[in-house]
Amino acid sequence: MPLPHLPLRQGVLTMVTGISLEQAVELMTGGLSPLESETLPALQALGRTLASDVTAPVDQPPFDRSPLDGYALRSADIAGAKRDHPVCLPVVDTLYAGDAAKSPLLPGQAIRIMTGAMLPQGCDCVLRQEDTDLGNPVRIYASLPPYKNYVYQGEDYRTGSLLLPAGTRLDAAALGVLASAGLTEVAVRRRPKVGLLTTGDEVVEAGQPLPPGKIYGSNGALLTARLTELGMPSFCRHAADSPAAVSKAMEGMLEGCDLLITTGGVSVGDKDIFHQALPLLGAERVFWKVDLKPGTPAMFSQYNGKPILSLSGNPFAAFTTFELLAQPLLAALAGEPHLLPRRQQAVLATPYDKPSPRRRFLRGRYEDGQVTLPVGHSSGQLASLVGCNCLVELPAGTPPVEAGQAIQVWLL
Repeated sequence: MPLPHLPLRQGVLTMVTGISLEQAVELMTGGLSPLESETLPALQALGRTLASDVTAPVDQPPFDRSPLDGYALRSADIAGAKRDHPVCLPVVDTLYAGDAAKSPLLPGQAIRIMTGAMLPQGCDCVLRQEDTDLGNPVRIYASLPPYKNYVYQGEDYRTGSLLLPAGTRLDAAALGVLASAGLTEVAVRRRPKVGLLTTGDEVVEAGQPLPPGKIYGSNGALLTARLTELGMPSFCRHAADSPAAVSKAMEGMLEGCDLLITTGGVSVGDKDIFHQALPLLGAERVFWKVDLKPGTPAMFSQYNGKPILSLSGNPFAAFTTFELLAQPLLAALAGEPHLLPRRQQAVLATPYDKPSPRRRFLRGRYEDGQVTLPVGHSSGQLASLVGCNCLVELPAGTPPVEAGQAIQVWLL
């Protein structure tokens, strides 16, 4: 699997610590190139990003055609036609959508024609059937100027014209355009495959008996589901709190992924084993500790050109730093800037009674310019995240916040 290109950090012997969120994102993504492209069937490329320009291989429409059901005519033949003074013309043919026009329209003739049908040579207008008696000969009750109700070949786009530029995110309209041009495959940016490694001796797999002192693990399900929501392929493993076991697990997983995300073991406790496991692996640690709450001990490393992002084991801390740190990495690797967090000004509808000496992010529910805070904001609490659609940012040094105060939210 080709490696993503990470910026070279030659001469950096020690990792930096205590940096801002913006500095962390720059260290991770500065100079990072998107992954190579891949070719997919067009209908499997919904939501993906074009890797190169798409030009039209044909004119659309590929012939002059009728926009309505009626009669192909020569405008000169129906000049002055009115309901009380109709023009009568013989109907010499009928054309349906998909028919090739077999013979030209001669002066003094009419051809019955349906929406989308190819216009015959000699025709310069189409009269809607409501302005006739539908007979044969047909009585014409209205006149038209030349080229009225006349759709030209190439009116939508011409052969060789730019249909979709590189970087376009393919939505339903874009896929419709590709189909109209007869294109069945498209080159898109490959999305990174993400390895997710959870750690902890205290974690028990869901569905198993829960011994005293143990908890059911939620980080694997939480982040796997979030990656799936973002359209990112992933696989998940769990390792015990052993530097050797974690190092071995990371080495194996890195062979099959473009980005490795880990949870747990990055703080300062006896079981925070990534400080030993990463050197055992031979990874270069780039930074540790980001000046935000929750998720301060986030760590970033690289191994053989592949990024490793290590997050706190507390569920909400892992979720928050995934949104703030992992999403910019995914956006850079996939060449999909829409994955970057979107910020929005809002008004707080719920007070928050704690000061924020450090830059703090809270879970919240944003609607119509207002944000409501749920009950429960500790980094270990997960239930209060249900129904939330934003992170509420409180800058460092913010005192307790009253309802009605303007704040900034990061939409999920």
